[in-house]
Amino acid sequence: MLSDDERKAVVEMRHAMHREPELSNSEWKTQQRIREALQRAGLTGAQTFHNTGLYVDIEGSAAGPKRSVAVRGDIDGLPIQETREDLPYRSQIPGLMHACGHDMHASIALGTAIALHRRRDTFSGRVRVFFQPAEEAEPLGGRTVAEQNLLDGFFAAIGFHVRTDIPAGAYGALAGPVTKSADQFELKIKGTMAHGAKPHAGVDAITIGAAFINEVQKVVSREMPSDDGAIITIGTIAGGEATNIICPSLTMTGTIRTSSNERRALLVQRVREIAEGVAAMHRGAAEFSYRPGEPPVINDARMVERFQRLVVETAGQDKFVAKKSVTGSDDFGFYSACVPSIYFWFGSQEPGNESGVHTPTFGASDDLLVPTIELTVGYCLDLLRS
Repeated sequence: MLSDDERKAVVEMRHAMHREPELSNSEWKTQQRIREALQRAGLTGAQTFHNTGLYVDIEGSAAGPKRSVAVRGDIDGLPIQETREDLPYRSQIPGLMHACGHDMHASIALGTAIALHRRRDTFSGRVRVFFQPAEEAEPLGGRTVAEQNLLDGFFAAIGFHVRTDIPAGAYGALAGPVTKSADQFELKIKGTMAHGAKPHAGVDAITIGAAFINEVQKVVSREMPSDDGAIITIGTIAGGEATNIICPSLTMTGTIRTSSNERRALLVQRVREIAEGVAAMHRGAAEFSYRPGEPPVINDARMVERFQRLVVETAGQDKFVAKKSVTGSDDFGFYSACVPSIYFWFGSQEPGNESGVHTPTFGASDDLLVPTIELTVGYCLDLLRS
């Protein structure tokens, strides 16, 4: 599906992005690099969104149904110092690296756009390829896709992610929820200062905070179905002024995760109620606020079935691997909330590349790019034609 020069261009894009990673909402050089690569391939008219993102439409010229399919490749890096000295294209930006494979994702999206552009006389309809910024940090690029109605009228959306516990060359997908939502909260606990020798004269915010941490986990163990896999994480605690003073105020932040859109609001409500109740019980007060993050990614069952069939037909029965959903989040959840979607995994596990994502030793072979491009193109054409 790609010429030799186009394959080289895809690999060069991956290496260039890896050498010069950019953080969420700062992907200016990456945006320009992608725009120039598209133009060299004859793809003009790319549109900007979310400031640092791009999307390009490939219009098929064949007769047939005029469906629209979206493909997402994320482009942002992470604030992690790379330690892979064996990579000739390792990060040249201190403290930053592509530790989550977004350089791979964007390059696969680029190759998909180029291949479909060359084959545009073989299909009808439209494929919109998103080079999406800010998957890792707020403000999220996926939210902008939803809020600006960039998927209005679309038939389906396709996302993908490298997965380090699947062998290189294999693929996986599951029907239903495959990631969790991730809502952030802040809790301010107010007590009353007193001398440490007279705790009865004050209200200890630290004691209230400790009680809240213990009680809030019961929401998961006693109020959520076991198959939901809900998670409440306290990430930061700040409070106290001296070793001999009863702490008058405390601030906590954390995340609330669930695989269920229906239980998402309930979890936030229960965390708020427990915070306020525990604080009142201890004669203090609580101020709770939260910021909605990514929804869970929900895979359409029929799309997964078609994807599995395509993998088996083109790569072999052993190349489709059924793996469990992940406990992390991805803002592709905004896409799956708008249109029927699939978020599939491509494996990267092989000798020398066993480290997990978001680690300083993460790596994935260039050899994964072209087969995944060909699979994605084939899947797009299958959706458009049938």
